[in-house]
Order: sequence, then C-alpha cells, then structure tokens
Amino acid sequence: MDVFATGFLLSLSLCLDLGIVNVAIIDVSLKYGARPAFWLGLGSCFGDLVYAVLSLVGMSVLLQFEVVQWATWLGGGGILLWLAVKMAREAWRDAHRGDVEHPPLPGHRHLFGRGLTLALASPSAILWFAAVGGSLIAQATDGSALSAARFLAGFFSGGLAWTVFIVVTASHGGKLLGRRFIQACHLLSAVLYLYFAGLVLVNGARNLL
Repeated sequence: MDVFATGFLLSLSLCLDLGIVNVAIIDVSLKYGARPAFWLGLGSCFGDLVYAVLSLVGMSVLLQFEVVQWATWLGGGGILLWLAVKMAREAWRDAHRGDVEHPPLPGHRHLFGRGLTLALASPSAILWFAAVGGSLIAQATDGSALSAARFLAGFFSGGLAWTVFIVVTASHGGKLLGRRFIQACHLLSAVLYLYFAGLVLVNGARNLL
C-alpha cells in the first residue's frame, strides 16, 4: 500500500475512537460554531503528528523513562479530572437555565493550543501509539526522509479530514436537535472524561507505585 495512504488510514483508525479530543471538538462546535471547532481540531492534528514523529524515531524508548511515564499519566489524569468537573457543571447549568450562556469565544490561538494539549494528554491516543500505532508507524516507511515525509503528510491529512467531518456533523446535529442535544453532549463528555481519568490514574498507580 502507498505510504501516504497508510498514514491516512492509520490516522483515521486513531480518530475513530470517541476520546477526549472528539468530545472537545463537538462541545466547541455546539457552543461557538464550526470555525472555532475547526481550530481546536487543527491543534489536535498537530498533537497527533508529534506522536507520529516520535513513533518514527522510537517512542517506545521514551516511554521507558520513569519521568516521562509520570508526566504522561498523572498530567493527563489531572487534566481529565478537571475537564470532567467542568463538563458536569455545564450539563447541570444547561438543565436549569432557559437560555444557555457560554463564556466569551476563545481566540484561535487558545483553541489551537487547547486542541494540541488535549491530543498530547489523550490516554486513548497514548495507548494507541504505545500499543499499536508505534510499531505500525515504525514499519510503514523504508527509513528514507522522503518516505517518512509522505507518511506524515498522509497521517496529518487523515486527521484533518476527520476534523472536518466531526465539525460538520456536530454543527448540523446541534441545529436540528437544539438544546437537548447540547445537554446530552455535555453529560456524555463529563462521563467520558471521568472514565478516562480513572483509567489513566489506575494504570499509572499500577505501573509507577
């Protein structure tokens, strides 16, 4: 299979998981519209690209260092717990207000940085790269710079295509179903964030303590 196509399909296999990045894109799309959600998704694409590059140069070696494991698991777990509380509060507010009020629209740089941070802290992405993606990516190229560049271009394109798809889907869903759809997404977000936070912290305790 062509190296570009391999990168594209591997990126889609990562994005198809309903993880924290997809939840965040949907949430921003419902609150502020498609364009801000796209900026957050674009940031997440670059975050995934960082892991793809690390996989090409040997991500498994980095994960052997204890300081990297602590930063990955506890840092990611803390972010997820904070997001779970935030989404639960928003779900409660949505259920008790006639008109949903949202904070001012963040700037594009803030949204891009948030997407980048979420992608780097995503436990599902970390597990995917560590258990599956890392070895597949390492074997996808012939070792040349041109082959690596084609793979990374395909990988980034796959993430970008998924971002456009999820943004458009969330925008239309919010318009068709209204506030109930928003409330349901906030509640689902809180549950998923809490689940992933528990998963990260439990695994971290088993591995590091």
